[in-house]
Amino acid sequence: MIFQRPDASRGRSAAQGRDSRHAFSFGGHYDPQWMGFGALRVLNEDRLQPGAAFEQARHANMELLTFVIAGELAHEDAIGGSGTLRSGELQWLSAGHGVEHAERNASASEPLHLLQMWIQPSRLNHQPAYARRAAAPAGARGWTLLASGDGGEASLAIRQDARLLQSRVETDETVEVGLDPARLYWLQIVSGAVTANGGIALQPGDALAMREETGTLRLQAAGGPALALLLDLAD
Repeated sequence: MIFQRPDASRGRSAAQGRDSRHAFSFGGHYDPQWMGFGALRVLNEDRLQPGAAFEQARHANMELLTFVIAGELAHEDAIGGSGTLRSGELQWLSAGHGVEHAERNASASEPLHLLQMWIQPSRLNHQPAYARRAAAPAGARGWTLLASGDGGEASLAIRQDARLLQSRVETDETVEVGLDPARLYWLQIVSGAVTANGGIALQPGDALAMREETGTLRLQAAGGPALALLLDLAD
């Protein structure tokens, strides 16, 4: 089964200097039909104006992955994690039994565009942890593994049976990935337009949720390069 989640169907919220889109219920946005997808509980696309920030927050028992699409993200947390992430870089904060953190647009002149993905961990009350990963090489082809449960292929080792993959699809290029019907897949289009399996047109912000699917997912760029993220989750 393939479910489409168009950009326009997502929830929206705004705060001072920040505009957000929510694939699932989050904060003041409630959608009973989209409470999560397997262990994936949050997928937010956020745009922050220069100098804007997220309020300092405390989280527990959640794996927080942040992918910077454009701009600079400044991060600081209570366990010593800190730094500035730039386009294409990925950050992992495992909240464990509880951790406070704060994030903001590090630039005084340029906007920040990012994706936040929150995944429930395999067990509760881990020790909090933080790590980050450099951007995938610009010339990388196919799928690049960014995060996984075992930390393979230089990916960030997260605390769940899940994988986060990235693909830059060049003009008229096709990329493929095999699908296991025992797992769940969430495809998020970050930039550019693609056609999935020859007939599903997807624009930036659109997503596909796949359950009990077999065979192969094929993506072809439509009219120019595209960037897609794929979450592969235990059912």
